Amino acid sequence: MFDCCARVSCSTCGLITSQTKYLYICVFLCFVLTGDITQKGYEKKRAKLLAPFVPQTQSKTHHADFLSLTPGLSSDPTSNPNAIPVAAPRQHRAHRSGGTRDDRYRSDIHTEAVQAALARHKEEKMALPMPTKRRSAFVQSPAENCTPPGGSCFAAISAMLAQNLQSPEYWINRSVQSSSTSSSASSTLSHGDGKTHNHSQGQTSVLADVLAHTRIESSSVPPDVTSTVPQDRNSRVDLPPNITVRGMNRGQSRSSMMDTAGGVPAHSRVSTKIQQLLNTLKRPKRPPLSEFFLDDFEEIVEVPQPDPNTPRPEGRQMIPVKGEPLGVVSNWPPALQAALARWGATQAKSPALTALDITGKPLYTLTYGKLWSRSLKLAYTLLNKLGTKNEPVLKPGDRVALVYPNSDPGMFWVAFYGCLLAEVIPVPIEVPLSRKDAGSQQIGFLLGSCGVGLALTSEVCLKGLPKTQNGEIMQFKGWPRLKWVVTDTKYLTKPSKDWQPHLPTANTDTAYIEYKASKEGTVMGVAVSKISMLTHCQALTQACNYCEGETLVNVLDFKKDSGLWHGVLTSVMNRIHTISVPYSVMKACPLSWVQRVHVHKARVALVKCRDLHWAMMAHRDQKDTNLSSLRMLIVADGANPWSVSSCDAFLNVFQSHGLTPEMICPCASSPEAMTVAIRRPGAQGTPLPARAVLSMAGLSHGVIRVNTEDKNSALTVQDVGHVMPGALMCIVKPDGPPMLCKTDEIGEIVLNSRAGGTMYYGLPGVTKNTFEVIPVNSGGTPIGEVPFKRTGLLGFVGPGSLVFVVGKIEGLLSVSGRRHNADDLVATALAVEPVKTIYRGRIAVFSVTVFYDERVVIVAEQRPDANEEDSFQWMSRVLQAIDSIHQVGLYCLALVPANTLPKTPLGGIHVSETKQHFLEGSLHPCNILMCPHTCVTNLPKPRQKQPVGVGPASIMVGNLVAGKRIAQASGRDLGLIDDQEQSRKLCVWPTNMHQFLSEALQWRAQTDPDQVLYMLLNAKGVAVSTATCSQLHKRAEKITAALLERGGINTGDNVVLLYPPGIDLIASFYGCLYAGCIPVTVRPPHPQNLAATLPTVRMIIDVSKAACILTTQTLMKILRSKEAAGCVNVKTWPNIIDTDDLPRKRPSNIYKPPTAEMLAYLDFSVSTTGMLTGVKISHSAVNALCRSIKLQCELYSSRQIAICMDPYCGLGFVLWCMSSVYSGHQSILIPPMELETSLPLWLSTLSQYKIRDTFCSYSVMELCTKGLGTQTEALKARGVNLSCVRSCVVIAEERPRLALTQSFSKLFKDLGLSPRAVSTAFGARVNLAICLQGTAGPDPSTVYVDMKSLRHDRVRLVERGAPQSLPLMESGTILPGMRVIIVNPETRGPLGDSHLGEIWVNSPHNASGYYTIYGEESLQGDHFNTRLSFGDTETLWARTGYLGFVRRTELLDARGDRHDALFVVGSLDETLELRGLRYHPIDIETSVSRAHRSITESAVFTWTNLLVVVVELNGSEQEALDLVPLVTNVVLKEHHLIVGVVVIVDPGVIPINSRGEKQRMHLRDSFLADQLDPIYVAYNM
Repeated sequence: MFDCCARVSCSTCGLITSQTKYLYICVFLCFVLTGDITQKGYEKKRAKLLAPFVPQTQSKTHHADFLSLTPGLSSDPTSNPNAIPVAAPRQHRAHRSGGTRDDRYRSDIHTEAVQAALARHKEEKMALPMPTKRRSAFVQSPAENCTPPGGSCFAAISAMLAQNLQSPEYWINRSVQSSSTSSSASSTLSHGDGKTHNHSQGQTSVLADVLAHTRIESSSVPPDVTSTVPQDRNSRVDLPPNITVRGMNRGQSRSSMMDTAGGVPAHSRVSTKIQQLLNTLKRPKRPPLSEFFLDDFEEIVEVPQPDPNTPRPEGRQMIPVKGEPLGVVSNWPPALQAALARWGATQAKSPALTALDITGKPLYTLTYGKLWSRSLKLAYTLLNKLGTKNEPVLKPGDRVALVYPNSDPGMFWVAFYGCLLAEVIPVPIEVPLSRKDAGSQQIGFLLGSCGVGLALTSEVCLKGLPKTQNGEIMQFKGWPRLKWVVTDTKYLTKPSKDWQPHLPTANTDTAYIEYKASKEGTVMGVAVSKISMLTHCQALTQACNYCEGETLVNVLDFKKDSGLWHGVLTSVMNRIHTISVPYSVMKACPLSWVQRVHVHKARVALVKCRDLHWAMMAHRDQKDTNLSSLRMLIVADGANPWSVSSCDAFLNVFQSHGLTPEMICPCASSPEAMTVAIRRPGAQGTPLPARAVLSMAGLSHGVIRVNTEDKNSALTVQDVGHVMPGALMCIVKPDGPPMLCKTDEIGEIVLNSRAGGTMYYGLPGVTKNTFEVIPVNSGGTPIGEVPFKRTGLLGFVGPGSLVFVVGKIEGLLSVSGRRHNADDLVATALAVEPVKTIYRGRIAVFSVTVFYDERVVIVAEQRPDANEEDSFQWMSRVLQAIDSIHQVGLYCLALVPANTLPKTPLGGIHVSETKQHFLEGSLHPCNILMCPHTCVTNLPKPRQKQPVGVGPASIMVGNLVAGKRIAQASGRDLGLIDDQEQSRKLCVWPTNMHQFLSEALQWRAQTDPDQVLYMLLNAKGVAVSTATCSQLHKRAEKITAALLERGGINTGDNVVLLYPPGIDLIASFYGCLYAGCIPVTVRPPHPQNLAATLPTVRMIIDVSKAACILTTQTLMKILRSKEAAGCVNVKTWPNIIDTDDLPRKRPSNIYKPPTAEMLAYLDFSVSTTGMLTGVKISHSAVNALCRSIKLQCELYSSRQIAICMDPYCGLGFVLWCMSSVYSGHQSILIPPMELETSLPLWLSTLSQYKIRDTFCSYSVMELCTKGLGTQTEALKARGVNLSCVRSCVVIAEERPRLALTQSFSKLFKDLGLSPRAVSTAFGARVNLAICLQGTAGPDPSTVYVDMKSLRHDRVRLVERGAPQSLPLMESGTILPGMRVIIVNPETRGPLGDSHLGEIWVNSPHNASGYYTIYGEESLQGDHFNTRLSFGDTETLWARTGYLGFVRRTELLDARGDRHDALFVVGSLDETLELRGLRYHPIDIETSVSRAHRSITESAVFTWTNLLVVVVELNGSEQEALDLVPLVTNVVLKEHHLIVGVVVIVDPGVIPINSRGEKQRMHLRDSFLADQLDPIYVAYNM
């Protein structure tokens, strides 16, 4: 698979002419290829293409036992191959920002190599989708790309085409673009077949598929059947879906949704991009399949087999390298303090330090006399004046923080030497500027581990520290409480005459602590002893040949590293005059350090590559500079392999100003070992050390290979001189035991020397692994007893014992067994001409662990004037270049707005903090490109399903399958009461005499007319309407009379009931039964959202062939209003009867069906897969279901229940309209919409009426959990008490939402709610109620199953807390009269206990079948009357379409038998078939919702074998792009899937029906029809 594709500009726009044909082609190409989803009015005129990646064969490597080296620096600049041409002078100095001048990684050779690699990709090009974003999501955008608000790209182009094009091709294209998939393929509202046409543009085969499944029609969007809520940004809505009516062929309707490419609108902007993305995934990935691990039962990642062509070290084992002996000089002081005392007394007027102001001019000069006297005063003050004589604040050995800005070296020098004289331990740190400083919390960890309680600072610095409102120093995050002491001279006390500082000979006591940040960002303190400090100064003096009275220009930070060692310590020992050039001066005047060298005739300059480059860029401003006084130009970061470019470029520019090649002295150092190696200054004319040209492929395997063939993947490395005097160096393997490397092997440099750190202060455990390393030989035998220190530097020893460094451990990225250096990747990225896109010096490279391997991430700051297309082009070319040069795929490439990356105090990028922001989702990128398909190559192999056959061995006597009990369960028997007298006593109606619910109401009206059956509450909790048995019966009779008189209907006609939740709906239902009509309940349209909700009503009315509509006067006016006429044809409504004004007549007779198998009502519902399903419920099914619920819940006439759910379908409709009439109990009805006005209504009703049993939906429970979770105390104060609730049942057709029910129980536990009260029910289309937790059965049980096994259609029970475990709660007790069996959906054979299969049911209240206008029930007949393939082949079962399993528990049921628990896993229609495995969307969505705090909801679906994840962002749009990598990471980690598309939308966009179920297929259709208005759409490559 290729990593990326290069894009080229679309030139079509330049060819627009007046001819409509060419105009159409041009606009169409620009529209489709750019294909923006969200930017309304944003017309892109150029499309960018990405060239496919061509795998590069690894160049043949050559091995030599010693390096073949290229000649080093030459005095002739033209002869240098790495020379960089002199930069043109800048016209405006204001444009010199830090990022533009950072050329540390610049190399002409490498740039040419990168361009050559990219040139290979220009032959073959392929379109790749750009990510799309809403215009408001741009952080910075050029003015020319912005368009006026309110415009629409789609509308503008459509209008243009409508004016200019009236050809048949245009209308065909228009219909293809506007038609959506499932509605086109399977809607039953249109009669006639689509015509197939070919189109000259696009992919012919895809277009043929499209038109074969597409109708040419003018209707825009099919209606919705689920929504009553207005479509606003803050409320849950059901978007108008593409609804499929049951009755079509099951395979046909599913294929219309799930087949690859079939049904994709060829010109749809979304699907075009997805097709482009699919095209990019057709190329093979690297590494080959042999390196994939097998997907065994445990899915353990196997170690990939080693490649036989991998280069291996072949040299001999290295021999430790000794530095020259450290000479003994007679006048060297016994301690550094003694040197200061000596110079302070004998050379008092000799200059020690010169500080510069912001303009680069000398500000003050500190002499050795002043330095000595002020340090003496500070030492005396610290020991004697901070506390009392008996209780001093400080005593020798205490640690003290030094907090001084980089612009004030004099105060720091005094503080540092004052601490040494007082024998307290200074800990220099950076000045904290705010609480959110990068790494500030880690500095706090350092101070805590060192036990620092006191901080020294200057008065100016103290005033600049952030303060609280009370004027106190702010407490920084993670910092210990500090006492701040100002060290300005006026606050110091002159020591008394009898006080003298103690100046002992240097010993092993700690002298100072230098901070060091690890790769993970942890800051530790490296303790340096007094003897180490002195020895290091002596070694530097010998190596650099320092002399008394020399002048040194120091551009580095004087608080740490070489800036401290050379510029503060060694300089004092040798009475050197130091000119300190702070970072602030360098930013204003990059040439200031060169000017200081020229003015002061400095002998030594201490710089970094950055300073060389800055000076080189600004050198034209000063022509009279002379550097001939220099004898050493120490390059402190010479260990960076890319430093050679800066050194060469600087030499080329300044050779004419007196600079010679011998002056440049790169060095290598680390905080632990201090200076490791430094190049000694050479005599003029002597030959220079050589350089190594290494193969990057070899380096990635840890071996040294001279690059002779492929110069594109070569790395030129300069030496860093010889080992320091008195030191012993080894190269050991960086991983595992410290085994000596071979001579041609890259390893970590370890050093044995008296000059170096002694420990990580306060961290003894980490210290041992770094400061006490004893190398071993190949046999594992230690080479000696002396301990070595790890330096963190990777390198090797070349000919002549020259040390070469190729990188650092902290910059090492180990990907798939190969090691890559972050600096190398930075150099390659910067070689892709980033001038217009990013800042050169503001780029971070790191790795994150995702799915058992490291993944490379690059983050860079984007320039404000860079447009999106240029950025995307640069990003895609970086992918190509890195893959070609380094043979590694990038996981993520992100661009952030300028000045938003966390910075180090001296302006560099804080990499570990950037990584932390990336992982936390707080980076806020403005452009992002994820490439998981390219670099994630260790996924399990796709599962190959084996054909399942059923043989005689499967059938065993005794109901055993594979040695287990058959997975079946049943509820208790449905008993009948035959004695009419007994039924009167129990207030139940005799079932042997009456078989119909209409008779039950008549019987109750006669026997107990004043019994209140229903009570309807409003938002205030007031009963606005009640209905006794008699009142309900009489109102039903009036409705019957109205139907017969006004409707002119016949027996068996369908009648639509269009009512808000209330008693009118119930009365109309029984009025229909009295008249012999078939009631069809439909949710009424929302008056404020007719466009979305009224077409749904119209669809159900048309599908059900309703003869008339019963509704209220208000709704009748809405149906005939002008607004309604804009949505549907109001002239063709069936007869509408207003039931607010009913005749007083009674019907002459009440209809009694001839048989109980006659149809009672139709139940229409939209499934979560977008299917509009109408099922037929017979009178006998109604009777059996009501009786089953009555027995399960023990419902009698004396009982009260509360119902808070919508009454339009399923079990909710049965409980709302039928159960009370059957059982005689009172139902308190709470319409869910009332909770929007008064959230506590449901809970306060339960408390007020002391309700024992209540029923609700998940949406109601979620509303209460989110809205009332923080108000429990207020509810308790109002007297709300839920201890009366015995059973709170959630009605749903899905897997129980365990997290939600548990949250609800815990939240309202304080109100007396029993944790045992909350349970769930389960029903399906074929049977409205399968499980319902009753009062007599055991509590619902919970099990934990292995998710990996579920993907393989297996159930493996694990312990709670096991990795990859999924908690499943029992869906409730199986209802009386119900039989359940678990069946293999493919073989239709029964399965064993605890095996996953389809749930089949047998019950007297099964539905009779699907209702369809075609009358072709036989197409779906197997859903209702199907038999097992073996075993009990006589029983007729109904297929629920849900996967689950039965498990026999240890609990006992009401009959005393062991309880069989039914666990529902998910809908078969909803499952995602990916990589041969079966995934349930809810599992992926649960993981996604945990990924970031701003994700409020998520939904997943598949399209053309790509996984699409839609997440709702509850936060700033600038956070949208943060979610893309987090979502990709979590799905890859927990589900082993690569996300293809990530869509970020506003809250409330994901459609959710009244039962709280996500309408994923509606969401998918809306996405493909470009109706989501997403904030951002990312196409993962």
